[in-house]
Amino acid sequence: MEQACNIKVPTKKLKKFEKEYQSLRETQLQQEDPIDRYQRENRRLQEASMRLEQENDDLAHELVTSKIALRNDLDQAEDKADVLNKELLNTKQRLVETEDQKKKHEEETAQLKEVFRRELEKAESEIKKTTAIIAEYKQICSQLSTRLEKQQAVTKEELDVVKSKVMACERCREVFSKEGPLQVPAVSKDNRDSDLDEEKDSLKAQLREMELELAQTKLQLVEAKCRIQELEHQRGVLMNEIQAAKNSWFSKTLGSLKTSTSNQLPPSPKEGL
Repeated sequence: MEQACNIKVPTKKLKKFEKEYQSLRETQLQQEDPIDRYQRENRRLQEASMRLEQENDDLAHELVTSKIALRNDLDQAEDKADVLNKELLNTKQRLVETEDQKKKHEEETAQLKEVFRRELEKAESEIKKTTAIIAEYKQICSQLSTRLEKQQAVTKEELDVVKSKVMACERCREVFSKEGPLQVPAVSKDNRDSDLDEEKDSLKAQLREMELELAQTKLQLVEAKCRIQELEHQRGVLMNEIQAAKNSWFSKTLGSLKTSTSNQLPPSPKEGL
């Protein structure tokens, strides 16, 4: 076998041997009885025909089975497509509704921000006005206090001068007692100092009125500060509620979209098989 395998035959010789074999085979077939040859050929053709018919039956059965399976798969795919289309329409409708709700929330938030901004501006303007009024009242009170002190000093100096002149007179000296108060009737003193007393009284009245207005202004300032703090607290609460509502809406929408997507995914080819 090794020697036979190791023999190297040229291609030309192989073709020549093939031709010789074919010619020898044809010669043998021609020498054979035609009836036997035809019978053998007929049996071979019958066997080939039976084999082909069996293969045809197998292929027809496989084709019918494949058509039935494909039809069932097609029906299931159409049913799933209808369900997915309905879910897609529902999801789109929910998405439109959520977008409308989001727009409404944004509009409400913008309105609330505008209201808070106006309230803050109004409160700031009131605080500025109140601060200016308080500063003005303080200045007026300071001026009145200075004027009153000056007037009291001038009046005291005038009284000292009058007293010194009276004490210099021997006849008028008896009018004063040892402690120094004037013993004449009070009418004479009132007549001399009526203008000064009236001015003092008016200044004191004005000072009391300004002190009362200052107290009222301080009270209004405190109330304005309390109102600003309350508005800021309300604003913080509303912003927290709006943020919580946005987070809740976003999580619900995301969950519904994930659920819809997971339900809409068709089975893989392996799962179908």
